[in-house]
Amino acid sequence: MAISSFLVPLGTPAPDFTLPATDGTPVTPGDFAGAPALLVVFLSNHCPYVRRIEKGLGTLTAEYAARGLAAVGICSNDIRTYPDDSPSNLARQAERAGFAFPYLYDDSQDVARAYRAACTPDFFLYDAGRRLAYRGEFDGARPSNDVPADGASLRAALDLVLAGEPVPEPHRPSLGCGIKWRPEEFED
Repeated sequence: MAISSFLVPLGTPAPDFTLPATDGTPVTPGDFAGAPALLVVFLSNHCPYVRRIEKGLGTLTAEYAARGLAAVGICSNDIRTYPDDSPSNLARQAERAGFAFPYLYDDSQDVARAYRAACTPDFFLYDAGRRLAYRGEFDGARPSNDVPADGASLRAALDLVLAGEPVPEPHRPSLGCGIKWRPEEFED
């Protein structure tokens, strides 16, 4: 069942984190301090919504990196129940999709909670001051349609943010697979 992303309030500051990339290197938002925009995308390897757009996302982020965009992908799925989302499988996905950005694994799922991520893919675009400027869909491509996965919605937002302009609402929520949360462990 598809789940829509939450529309976190615009202007919300980017939560801080330190997460390992698929190669084990720790990454923080501070690593991108000089970038005029930061895109944080919650992704997974197994989700058909992500697979439908992954190559388009790789192309878009490479194109906008030349204009100063910093991007980072994060997978927060429970790999005990979804082993396709393990760091080694994420590394294969990054190669397949052409992701040139760091792809991180959020084992504790704390980062997904801090960002209020709900689904994969889930996009959070921050301006130079690291305030949320856009949260919404990549484009209208879905597993069930033939819409080009060109990132039309995200491109429009990126162009505005990189020009120092606000992204007018409404923002259309992203749609995808729900994040695979670990079952809560309760003490007796």
